Amino acid sequence: MRIGYPCVNESLDCTTASTFRLASYSDERVEQTTANNLACLQRILVYNVQHNLRFFRIGSNLVPFGSHPINTFPWQTRFAAEFRAIGDYIKVHDMRVSFHPDQFVVLNSPDAGIVQRSIQELVYQGSMLDLMGLDGTAKLQIHAGGLYGDREAALARWIATYKTLPDAVKRRLVVENDDRLYSLQDCLRLFDAVGVPVLFDNFHHECLNSGEPMSMAVQLAAATWHPTQDGPLMIDYSSQAVGERKGKHTNTMQEDLFRGFLEDLRGIDADIMLEIKDKEASAHRACAILTDLGRLAPVSTPAF
Repeated sequence: MRIGYPCVNESLDCTTASTFRLASYSDERVEQTTANNLACLQRILVYNVQHNLRFFRIGSNLVPFGSHPINTFPWQTRFAAEFRAIGDYIKVHDMRVSFHPDQFVVLNSPDAGIVQRSIQELVYQGSMLDLMGLDGTAKLQIHAGGLYGDREAALARWIATYKTLPDAVKRRLVVENDDRLYSLQDCLRLFDAVGVPVLFDNFHHECLNSGEPMSMAVQLAAATWHPTQDGPLMIDYSSQAVGERKGKHTNTMQEDLFRGFLEDLRGIDADIMLEIKDKEASAHRACAILTDLGRLAPVSTPAF
């Protein structure tokens, strides 16, 4: 089991998401900004290994305008060595990384232009994992998309679009149950149709479900992951912010709820991404709980 957090480390004085306005584009800006973002990613990974946080979601903007036609800079070759070094570090320290493309990546849109741009974004983000030399257990995580007034037609469009994706994207793609439109059962239908693994979000399941108890829901999602091709089940974990609108994530981990969720995972190997506002602070606490339970491997000495 690995514990992680998404995109931003609040203990470090750097970001992996530096960018600039499209109107200010230049190859020189792309090169310098990408170099800075990759250097920060290296710092975050070292920090994570030092603290036994072995699951990390990399921000989508590592390369500014990476999937935009304006970006003709050959960043794949310019930064090949840096990406490879990052991938080697991830493998040596038994880490897992992923990307979660933004909400504009919608495979079931009725707009062909949106679908094409979504595919281009998936190709871009997947190519970074390829440059790192990582296998298919490093995933691209998306939602099923919109309903557009017809759930069945929307699901059929998702399936049809999936079948057109490059194999390099297919081997990494996973679909996440959401809190408003597509439940676990909807995502399981996509798995039945095309074999796409279901990334399980416990909080979304609490908000939108078909009556499955949490332990059953986790089992159903875990069964969609091939143990070697996909790796262990990936889980997004959070809970309701007290006193806020339904679906708002908590600012900090509630330890009793997390311990209760771990009981639902008995017998399941899973990597848990904490989608909690205070990022690595809650991840440290989760690691302490798992260490007490004997469910985390010891820390090793990092080196880049």
